[in-house]
Amino acid sequence: MAKNKIQADPLVELLEAANREMLVTLIAELAAHRPDVRRECFDYLNKHVSLTTEQKRDSEGEIIMALWNELYSELQDFDERGGGEYDRENDLMEQLGDIITKLENSTVAEEVRRGLLEEVMPFIISSNAGFDDQLYELAYATCRSDDDWRCLAQTLEGINQDWPTHQAREIYQKLGDRAKYLELRHKKLHYGEDYHELAKFYWDEGSCKEALSVAEEGMKKGKGGMDGLRTFLSQRALEGGNREKYLALQFEQVSENLTLETYNTFKKLCSAEEWTALEPEILQRLEKSRATECMKIWMQREEYEKALAILLKERYPLYTGDILNVAFQLEKSFPEQILAFYLSGLGNLNSNATRDEYATLAEIMVKVHRILVDVIKDESRWKAFAGKVKGDNLRRPAFQDEFGKVIAGWGDLAIV
Repeated sequence: MAKNKIQADPLVELLEAANREMLVTLIAELAAHRPDVRRECFDYLNKHVSLTTEQKRDSEGEIIMALWNELYSELQDFDERGGGEYDRENDLMEQLGDIITKLENSTVAEEVRRGLLEEVMPFIISSNAGFDDQLYELAYATCRSDDDWRCLAQTLEGINQDWPTHQAREIYQKLGDRAKYLELRHKKLHYGEDYHELAKFYWDEGSCKEALSVAEEGMKKGKGGMDGLRTFLSQRALEGGNREKYLALQFEQVSENLTLETYNTFKKLCSAEEWTALEPEILQRLEKSRATECMKIWMQREEYEKALAILLKERYPLYTGDILNVAFQLEKSFPEQILAFYLSGLGNLNSNATRDEYATLAEIMVKVHRILVDVIKDESRWKAFAGKVKGDNLRRPAFQDEFGKVIAGWGDLAIV
């Protein structure tokens, strides 16, 4: 049998027949309106042609701008619509990340970097595409000199919005432009964290008097976000030997968001005498805390009835283990009350549901079985209750299957 002839690629034959000038014209025309083709040409030639320093710089710039142009229209679409498809969002993030990496590792000319920044800024100003972190990082990657950074800071400042102004402040601080940083910082002192940032700035530069003055002002005027400010002032009080002020600030810090962890942390800060004096005040703040944290604190203090009172006001949880852990610990001391709590989670058992919902109900039924059989030790009561549930759901095979998987003896249980 004759061997099959390998058919030559007609395109290759034509390219081999063309002269140099014709090939240059062809490639230039193809790349003129196709950023991806233009980038691939530069990538290929970079690997196979020896370039001068200037050619390499220009080539890197072309590749970066081609990458930007490849995603520009889709980024614009995201910006106009306030987002887009999830899969494409991930792809765009990766593409932006690729540009950032190439830009950071390149020697791209200033005019290219400035040109790219001009195209990026409208998306930063709009802040509607959903890629703020990547776009800011890209803007930063265009900067090489202090002049670049100052130009970017001035542009961000001109947007006159909180987050861009925050970024501008950080740049001015990085540049060591104290006056400009303070000018912008004093324009917005609203939250405790604003005052904390300014106080820390003064403290770090050695202006301790100004730092403390700003921090104290923030304690009076700050509208929330006070954690950092309290920590700053409490540390200064501790260093200055003002124990009373230190504990007062720590008390406010703990009691604003009281949890078992912060309760115990504060207890460790206090002497026995201090704790005796301050603990009643902390407990008075419990009613403002989350129910789960209140219960955990009362449980640790072995004030179980108070923990139970809170538990019985809560709905049976589907997504948290904290409440169920407290309920489990209270089973032996208050079996009937905890049984009632578990039963509340079963709802209407005589209704259609999904298999997953049946599985959830079965797990609750396991707890009911444990209370009745192992804690209360009334197996007849369990059989009467469970037998009726089984009988009410005989026509629901998925229900019976899920209950049978986790409840011992379910298949042999007599129908009531």
